[in-house]
Amino acid sequence: MKRIIATTLVLASAFGLAACDVDQTEEGEMPEVSVEGGNMPEFDVETADVDVGTKETTVEVPDVNITMPGDAEGEPVTGNE
Repeated sequence: MKRIIATTLVLASAFGLAACDVDQTEEGEMPEVSVEGGNMPEFDVETADVDVGTKETTVEVPDVNITMPGDAEGEPVTGNE
């Protein structure tokens, strides 16, 4: 099946190329290009003043008490059930 499809595509493309008649009417040539050196653009940049430092601070953290509910039958839950 693949061979039939490939053969059909090759024949169709060969027929398409054979149906075209191309005649060159004018010779082409490369354009003349001259390049000269230049200058890179210049920029004046004003950046923000940033002061970086360290400061020691004490942060109060709330006291959290967690009471875990026990299993109904008194057995610890292990997660392997």
